[in-house]
Amino acid sequence: MTETVANRVAAIQMVSTHDIDANLDDARRLLAEAAAQGASVAVLPENFAILASRQMPECGRREAGPDPQIRAFLAQQARSLGLWIVGGSMPLAQRPDGSDIADRVRATCLVFDDQGREVARYDKIHLFDAMVEDAHGQYRESDTFEPGDQVVTVDTPAGKLGLAICYDLRFPELFRALRAEGVDWICLPSAFTWQTGDAHWHPLIRARAIENQVWVVAPGQGGQNSSRRRTYGHSLICDPWGRVVAEIGEGPGVVSAELDTAQVENLRTRMPVWEHRRLS
Repeated sequence: MTETVANRVAAIQMVSTHDIDANLDDARRLLAEAAAQGASVAVLPENFAILASRQMPECGRREAGPDPQIRAFLAQQARSLGLWIVGGSMPLAQRPDGSDIADRVRATCLVFDDQGREVARYDKIHLFDAMVEDAHGQYRESDTFEPGDQVVTVDTPAGKLGLAICYDLRFPELFRALRAEGVDWICLPSAFTWQTGDAHWHPLIRARAIENQVWVVAPGQGGQNSSRRRTYGHSLICDPWGRVVAEIGEGPGVVSAELDTAQVENLRTRMPVWEHRRLS
């Protein structure tokens, strides 16, 4: 059995479909692979368990109730593998204060420690309402999702983590807010379309890493998810200097790397851009 390395983090790429049970089976296999690679933390992609918008409301209500399927799965996998799990995103028809959402759901990222305890929750702030030149055409997340409004960090074995999801990548002010909280790394569970990913995935991730001097762990959906939806993939891990140290193309798989937090501190000391700011 591979020894767990505290600062090794795995990014899991999936090609999720509309079949929740099949998606969870795939996630189970890939989480086990991440643990076998010695990761202490594994990050799943956006919509890893459920992809279809029409399924979100019902699933979100179930996940907010006494018998959740996806939350129970994540807790059980974290316990059985002794692995911290950042649960990509899933629908949840309940706000952080416990109030129910009547008409929509939140796109929620839950973090579980290696004992299966839910230790953090982030609700996606920026919703993808855009026209894309693909078979799907128009994306309107705001029809299904209610935006979150809280910046969230959590201490993990691999350092202090800041949480973001997919379209959040285009809003540098969120990453600046996470940097202000002293994060060592930021995760970005995603399901970028092929068109937007091919154009912007790498430059945006590298920019966010460089300007905030943080590691970025970005797992994504990567392949033909349905007849109308193809996702970009290229799940990757980027260091604070903007170098991509691990990457996978398309198809399901796992990439991992050791996140050197000493590199973060050294870079921030040698090039103290945070102290050089003149505008805020």
